Amino acid sequence: MEALLEVRPEFSPAHPWGCHRRRTSDRVVFEHIVAALVHGSGYERIATPGCSDRTIRRRVTEWAGRGLGQKLHEITLAAYDKIIGLELDDLATDGCITKAPCGGEKAGPSPVDRRKGGLKRSVCAEGDGVPVGIVSAGANRHDSPLLEPTIQATKQQVGVLPNNPVMHLDSGYDGQPSRDVLTEHDLVGEIAKKGIPSPIQVGKRWVVERTHSWMNNYGKLRRCTDHNGTIVDFYLYLAAAFVTVRCLIQKARQTYRWEGRPTTRRLK
Repeated sequence: MEALLEVRPEFSPAHPWGCHRRRTSDRVVFEHIVAALVHGSGYERIATPGCSDRTIRRRVTEWAGRGLGQKLHEITLAAYDKIIGLELDDLATDGCITKAPCGGEKAGPSPVDRRKGGLKRSVCAEGDGVPVGIVSAGANRHDSPLLEPTIQATKQQVGVLPNNPVMHLDSGYDGQPSRDVLTEHDLVGEIAKKGIPSPIQVGKRWVVERTHSWMNNYGKLRRCTDHNGTIVDFYLYLAAAFVTVRCLIQKARQTYRWEGRPTTRRLK
């Protein structure tokens, strides 16, 4: 993250005396942002004497406007692909509805929570569950219309996909519009049929369900209180970057050895 931020002087050179209040360092603000992401607390609760809630809000708005969340996630995907290798021959996409009680640009009436404010995220995961594409929308949006923007987000994050990868989908995508989207993007669809009960283990759709479970460990995603849609996407991609790094460490500890390598599967 530090590599993506521009170097700024401690004091503003535009100040006539050069002696105004020092600028809070990006590392300190980033630690508070991570605390907000993990715990889901308001900025007032995680603010400290060295970093106020207004500073956190200003820095989050600035970083989200520059798309640093997407860039950070793209860097982690490139590192995972270089060290482990992304399994892009098998993809799985599904949506997940969480709470958005304060409304906002990405909130909508939730069909599973008595029409309370909700957020839907559509995630595409590769064969091992690493999130490679994310799209957010209101909870009242159907999964099927979000398929194409999710595929486009995936291509933006990982680049060119291999020839004819398989996309695993549940019965919510069982329709001609979804099949047309898959054909347009040269994807082979493995879609569950409507009206035919099947366990979740059928196919490889369970991979993206596990990815949603990993992302729901972050309190800011379970209960989103931000109104700005750009900030919502920033937190989504920041959580996806953390999930990718954890998957990288878990995979690498079985293949590589380095100083400080974790000896157990549980990362602290």
